[in-house]
Amino acid sequence: MGSLSAVDKPLAYPKARRADSIVDNYHGVFVSDPYRWLEDPDSEETKEFVENQRKLTESVLETCDSRAKFRERMKELLDHPRYTPPFQRAQNFFYFHNTGLQQQDVLYVQDGVAGKPEVLLDPNELSEDGTVSLKTCSVSEDGKYVAYGLSKSGSDWITINVMRINDRGLQPDTLSWVKFSTIAWTHDSNGFFYSRYPAPIQEGLAAGTETNVNLNHELYYHLLGTDQSEDILCWRDPENPKFMFNASVTEDGKYVLLYIEVGCEVKNKVYYLDLSVLYERLVDDCNCNRREPLPFRKLIDDFDASYHAIANDDTLFTFLSNKDAPRYKLTRVDLKEPDAWTDILPESEKDVLVSAHAVAYNRLLVRYLSDVKYVLQIRDLQTGASLHHLPIDVGTVYGISTRRRYSMAFIGFTSFLTPGIIYQCNMISEVPEMKIFREIYVPKFDREEFQVDQVFVCSKDGTMIPMFVVARKNIVLDRSHACLLYGYGGFNVSLTPSFSVSRIILLKHLDAVFCIANIRGGGEYGEEWHKAGSLGKKQNCFDDFISVAEFLICKGYTQPRKLCIEGGSNGGLLVAACVNQRPDLFGCALAHVGVMDMLRFHKFTIGHAWVSDFGCSEKEEEFHWLIKYSPLHNVRRPWEMSLDWSLQYPAIMLLTADHDDRVMPSHSLKLLATLQYVLSTSMKNSPQSNPIIGRIEHKAGHGCGRPTQKLIDEAADRYSFMARMLNASWLD
Repeated sequence: MGSLSAVDKPLAYPKARRADSIVDNYHGVFVSDPYRWLEDPDSEETKEFVENQRKLTESVLETCDSRAKFRERMKELLDHPRYTPPFQRAQNFFYFHNTGLQQQDVLYVQDGVAGKPEVLLDPNELSEDGTVSLKTCSVSEDGKYVAYGLSKSGSDWITINVMRINDRGLQPDTLSWVKFSTIAWTHDSNGFFYSRYPAPIQEGLAAGTETNVNLNHELYYHLLGTDQSEDILCWRDPENPKFMFNASVTEDGKYVLLYIEVGCEVKNKVYYLDLSVLYERLVDDCNCNRREPLPFRKLIDDFDASYHAIANDDTLFTFLSNKDAPRYKLTRVDLKEPDAWTDILPESEKDVLVSAHAVAYNRLLVRYLSDVKYVLQIRDLQTGASLHHLPIDVGTVYGISTRRRYSMAFIGFTSFLTPGIIYQCNMISEVPEMKIFREIYVPKFDREEFQVDQVFVCSKDGTMIPMFVVARKNIVLDRSHACLLYGYGGFNVSLTPSFSVSRIILLKHLDAVFCIANIRGGGEYGEEWHKAGSLGKKQNCFDDFISVAEFLICKGYTQPRKLCIEGGSNGGLLVAACVNQRPDLFGCALAHVGVMDMLRFHKFTIGHAWVSDFGCSEKEEEFHWLIKYSPLHNVRRPWEMSLDWSLQYPAIMLLTADHDDRVMPSHSLKLLATLQYVLSTSMKNSPQSNPIIGRIEHKAGHGCGRPTQKLIDEAADRYSFMARMLNASWLD
C-alpha cells in the first residue's frame, strides 16, 4: 500500500519502446515479450534506457533526507579491522584482513601462528576504483606458491595467476576463461587442477557483460611454468554439455576426486583417479596424449544423492551424504568394494548435519543446524561416537580451518549482535576449550541495546516457519515501527544469523525492526525442506513469506505501510512475486539482482543450472508452474482487481548491475519497464503514486567482490529510499 506522500508528485517515467509483435507460443499459450530488446546489454537503445533510469533514480534519491547521514554512519561503523580464520600450509599461516575501509580484503601470510604478518597479495593495488577482486586462492602443499583467481567488476569469470610466496614474484602462468572452479594442488606442488569453459569463438568478447549460455565445462591440470594451451585435459563430457566438473585432491595426496554436477540440484557423481596415472602422463611428452581425458574410475555414477569426501585411509573413504538421509549422514566405503557402504554417523531425527572436518588424525569436528541454530561437536572418526560438545552462542559457525594432520582448529563465529570471533581449539585436549584467537570490535556499537528473538509462524498450509526478529530491547509493539523483512527460500541455502552494520543502523537510527524468515526452499531443515519450496511447490515460498509478514502486522511489530521486504537473486524473485500477489501488504520492496523472467532464464549464461529448482518453460507442465508466479508476467493493476482505487503497488527499487553475468540485468530491466508501463505510463491519472525505480550499478556483478565504497553507497541508497517511503525519521 505504501505512503501516499512518498513522493511530492507522480514520477515522469522515461518512455520505453514496446515491441508488441514479439509473441512466443508456449504449448499453445501465447505470451508477449515487448521488452526483449533489453536482453542485449550492448545495444544503444538498452544503454539509453539504463541511463534514463539512472537519472530518474538519482532524482528520487536526492530527496531522501537520511541518505547522507546513512552513508556517513556506514563509513564510521565499517572503519574497524576485520579478519578471516587463518589456514595453514607447511609452516605458514594465511588469512584475509581489512583495516576498515579498504576497498578489498588483503591476503596476509605469517611464519607460524604467532609470527609477524606480512602482506602477500593486495588486490587494492590492481585497480584504482577497487573493482578488481581476489575471488579465490589456493596455496601449494609446500607453502611456496599461491594460485589465485582475479575477477573484474564482479564478474563470475576469473583469471588465475600464480605467485611465489618467498619473494612475491609472479610466475608466467595465466589461465583464462575460468568459471565455477576450485584450485586443487597436487602434493608435489608442481601444478593444480582447475575447471574452465572453452574460449568463445566470437573475438573481442568482454567477459562479464556477455549473455552467451555457459556450456561444456572442462577439467584441466596445469603444470607450473607452462602455457595454458599445454594443460592436460582431465575430463569433459560433450554429450552432456550442461554438466559441471570440479576436482579435489585427497589429504594424503594419493587420489584426485572428480565431482560431477548438473544444475544446482543437491546431487552429484563421484569419480576417482590414482594420481600416479597423472604423473605417468606428465612424463609422456606426446602432446596428443594431453587431449585425451584421464581414465577416472566411477565410484558413484548416478545422480541419486549428494556425496562429499571427508577423509580417507588409503582406499577407505568417509563421505558426507544425503543418500536416503535428507538431513545428511556420514557413510563409509572401500574403493575395493564400491557396493558395500556402512553408515558411521546416522541421520539425526531433527537436526541437519551441515559439515564434518577430519582433525587430529582420528577425530571429527561436526557442525549441525538445529532450528536454524548451530551446534558444534567432536566425534570419533572411526565410529562416529560423540566425544565432546563445544559451547557456542546462537549464531553462525563459518570458515572452519583445520586438517586431519593438525590438532588445532580455527572456527569463525558471527551473530546478529556479534561482529565476529575467531576461536582456536585444541582438538586433542582432554576437555577442548574454545579460546578466543581474534575478536572483531565495531566502534560505538553496544550489543546490550538490542535483543534477538526467534518465533515460529504458521504458514498457509499449517507448516511452522522459523523467523528471527532483531530490535531494540523492550520495544513497544504498537504498529509504529518500520520493519525490514528479508528472505531467500531456494537452492538449499540456509539463512543463519550474521552481523550487518547497515542493519544495525536501521535498528538504532530508524528505530526499525529487522527480521529474517527461514521459509521453505532453503536448507534449514534438510533436503525435504528444500524440495518443499522448489519446482511445482515454489508457491510455498511465497505463502510462507506472506504469512510471516501478516504475523508481524498482527502482533503489532509494524503495519503494511511501514513494512519493507528485501531479497537478492532467488530472494529478488521472492520479493517481486510477493509484491505481485499481495501489493496491499507492503509499503516498500527492495529486490536485488532477481530472477524475474521465469520463462527465459535458462537461455543465458548459467541460467540452465537453475532448472533443478525452478523447472523449465520448454516442458509443458513446468511452464504452467512458472507462468503462475513469474514476476514479469504477473504485473496487474491492483485497483482494477479489487475495485479499490486507493490500492496500489508499494514503492519499489529494483537493483541490478551491468556486469552481473549470473542473473542477467535484463531480468530487472524488463520488469522495471513493465511495472512502469502497466501501473503508470499506459494510462492517464494512474492511482500509482508510489515510485518504481531501478538502481543499476556500474562495474559490478551479482554481489561478490564489490568494493567497500560501492557497498556503502548502495546501502545508503536503498535504505534511505526505504526510510522515506515508510516515513521513518532519522534518530541521532
